[in-house]
Amino acid sequence: MTVPSGRRERKKAATRQKIADTALRLFLERGYDAVGIRDVAAEADVAVTTLFSHFASKEALVFEQDEDFEQRLAQAVTGRAPHEPLIPALRREIEALVRHCTADSAAPIWRLVEETPALREYEESMRLRHAEALGTAIAADLGLPRTTTDCRTIARFVIDAYSLAREAADPEAALDEIFRMIEAAWEVTSSSRCTRGAVPPDGAEAGRAVTAR
Repeated sequence: MTVPSGRRERKKAATRQKIADTALRLFLERGYDAVGIRDVAAEADVAVTTLFSHFASKEALVFEQDEDFEQRLAQAVTGRAPHEPLIPALRREIEALVRHCTADSAAPIWRLVEETPALREYEESMRLRHAEALGTAIAADLGLPRTTTDCRTIARFVIDAYSLAREAADPEAALDEIFRMIEAAWEVTSSSRCTRGAVPPDGAEAGRAVTAR
């Protein structure tokens, strides 16, 4: 999670974390459907309006690192060195998320998600949103004016790699297998783009587009 620098930002982050921790504890103790927003706000000692200023919905309380992960994926694309390949940079972020979500402490949370239709639906919509954001970042990195089908497809593959690896008996082996396929797909995509003359004219970006395979 990104660490805020200013005092006000740190205070807001601490309040947000307190609300999320309180909500998760209540959900695990009582069951998701048995706990309301007012219950969480009262237990966290904040106003309901304060809770909603940090979280748009009850479901979002369970996935409190949602926005942070989406930003980290985009940063993996836009913040890497000019000649650093794209797919390995994205794999690092996916590996970090898988490690976090397969830790022993995460098991009760995923049981809660799997047992709760509203949370399963939210998690699916969250993954689709992450994929769209990642596809947009990849397209921008290539200097494209809009997100193309191939950028969106690679982004979907990357996001799905997380879900598949998290559910696998051996997450690391699953990531190895999945990312070999993603690398192959990206090589085909990049080669095709270069053949069509779609590599951006800017020297640095052209170098990145050709080498980021």
